[in-house]
Amino acid sequence: MQKNLHPFLNQPFEIHWSQLQPDFIEADIKKGISDAKVAIDFITNQKMETLTYQSTLEALENSTKKLSEAWGFVGHLDSVCNNDALREVYNKILPEVSNFFTSIGLNEALWKIIDSFSKTKEADTLSKIQKRHLEETLYSFEKSGAHLNSKDKIEFESINQELSQCTQKYSERVLDSTNAWDYVTGDEEEISGLPEILKEAARQDALTKNYGDEKNFKWRFSLQMPSLVPALTYLESSKLRKKIWEASSQIGFYGEYDNTDLIWKILKLRQRKAEILGRKNFADLATERRMAATGKCALEFVENLFEKVQGSFIHETDTLEKFSASTLAQSQENLEPWDVAYWSEKQRKELFDYDEEELRPYFPIESVISGMFDLAEKLFGVSIIERPTSFEGEPCSITQELSGEHAEVWHPEVRFYEMRDGDKHLGSFYADWHPRESKRGGAWMNSLITGGPEEEKHMPNLGLITGNLTAPTPEKPALLNHREVETVFHEFGHLIHHLFGMVPVKSLNGIHVAWDFVELPSQILENFCWDRNSLDLFAKHYVTGERIPSDLFDKMIAARNYRAASATVRQLNLSKMDLELHMHLFQDKAMDLEVWIDEVLSDYKMPLKTPSPSILRRFGHLFSSSTGYAAGYYSYKWAEVLDADAFTKFAANGVINSEIGREFREKILSCGNAEDPMTLFENFMGRKPDSDSLLERCGLLKDS
Repeated sequence: MQKNLHPFLNQPFEIHWSQLQPDFIEADIKKGISDAKVAIDFITNQKMETLTYQSTLEALENSTKKLSEAWGFVGHLDSVCNNDALREVYNKILPEVSNFFTSIGLNEALWKIIDSFSKTKEADTLSKIQKRHLEETLYSFEKSGAHLNSKDKIEFESINQELSQCTQKYSERVLDSTNAWDYVTGDEEEISGLPEILKEAARQDALTKNYGDEKNFKWRFSLQMPSLVPALTYLESSKLRKKIWEASSQIGFYGEYDNTDLIWKILKLRQRKAEILGRKNFADLATERRMAATGKCALEFVENLFEKVQGSFIHETDTLEKFSASTLAQSQENLEPWDVAYWSEKQRKELFDYDEEELRPYFPIESVISGMFDLAEKLFGVSIIERPTSFEGEPCSITQELSGEHAEVWHPEVRFYEMRDGDKHLGSFYADWHPRESKRGGAWMNSLITGGPEEEKHMPNLGLITGNLTAPTPEKPALLNHREVETVFHEFGHLIHHLFGMVPVKSLNGIHVAWDFVELPSQILENFCWDRNSLDLFAKHYVTGERIPSDLFDKMIAARNYRAASATVRQLNLSKMDLELHMHLFQDKAMDLEVWIDEVLSDYKMPLKTPSPSILRRFGHLFSSSTGYAAGYYSYKWAEVLDADAFTKFAANGVINSEIGREFREKILSCGNAEDPMTLFENFMGRKPDSDSLLERCGLLKDS
């Protein structure tokens, strides 16, 4: 293979990950910035009378394409293969990247060119998509500070640079403090209550860290979700649950990992950014091109939904406390935070004779993935083909039986797939499902290359889906719980939104839509995890291949809305916290964050015996990027209203209906940001959203 002088800037569609080493990042990104500056200078040096759509908007979009892709590769590797060398160069070059992208919106000559073109006769004759592109670009410049005076531009640029550095440091502290704690025990009695599958996973986790051996068993617990959640749910030892809960509540909250100062700084910077741009607060800035339109509207949505479920929330809390007290033969009192999940699971078993762990053998990850692909093929008329992979030059054993050319991956567990519609290659994607200490927590989808229609051909899209799901053991495959299955479907929903993109303007294609609309494709797919017909495509016992028995399925459905109000209020709690922080920024720097949050969210929290700190210091959705879900966490519930309503169309037509699936693909998934999201929704449903659909699905409509 010929030596690649600038590997981050010159990758083929199937990326050669082994070439993307930290040593190349600084030089490649600087060259990318330099090349982009030349391209932008070419745009600004045009004569006003020669301006065209191609020489302005299209040229601007192309000017940063290589740099954006290269920086995306760097950011991706930072998320899944974090190490000291990568972290050092990432932080070194980050300010320069931030400054460059900020400078585009502040470039007076460039703004003059775009603004001048918008007033030409050609601009009046643009196609519908091109007009949308022009409209979005004009707004982007305004939001990026194009109208600011010289003094404000300097401050605005400084704010963006500081925000990128602060949010990166926040993310690093969360990762480091998550990895800094574990608990290892050799006392099997101490882990009583943990299901056998999870017990074996804890033992294997210990072995990977050189704790114990095949004769001297040890069990390891960490703060990774596949370890943390089962521990708090099943361990009989309240003492051990408390130890693990206390550790999890301290992520990003102590010593060198304390994110408190960074939170204050990020909030202040965002507020100042909004003020410079003439907005009252950051929430108004963040929401003005979203469906909510204002922070006030988003907050009203959250508060109105809370009012409808508050009664059920109070009732659920009361009945759980009574159940715990009755079981322990003691008087009713508030629960400890480390006891809530434990007693919730106990109560659910008693009410429904249902143990979620009974489902786990029916969800081996290979079956879940293949069944999900089968569902996508039936609904959307595509085929999904797995390709063999290689890591650092060696074929990965997990795909060695597949035929075809090997695709390089960044870790041996990563898989690679193609999605096709007949002869058309719609796109390809990577899947990386299990936790590693070098990988940040959570689950996410990302776009690596955005394609779409180009002249006479279609350029495929490239993306990825990743998570931190239950890992396999030597004796058993990775067996997922039902919530993890929903996570897989959720991220795949984001992915197909990207892969099905058919908008010729890349910045309007795929997932580049209003933030409170982007969760519709992901959340609507979660519905298929509850339908008998779709479950039968992927829920197969890992030993016998049998489907979920009818009685177990009936219990699963009966228990679906168990503590639904509590789950809803938790999301509303986080949404209100987010909006309040970004709308009503308190000026007293001495104010304790936890005291303030307790006051604002007093009704939105389950009363507990021991105060439970907020998740602010580990809330990556809000603080791990310059914007991210900041003033946008409400989007999950907002989009849940949309998905609950939209799924009624599938449900009314047999659920797995290729005609409805194709319609959803053509009217929602392929359209990106080509039109206003409400218009897209109405095109699919033939009407505006029904706000009661979500409450009806959750069994909470009676509350309203």
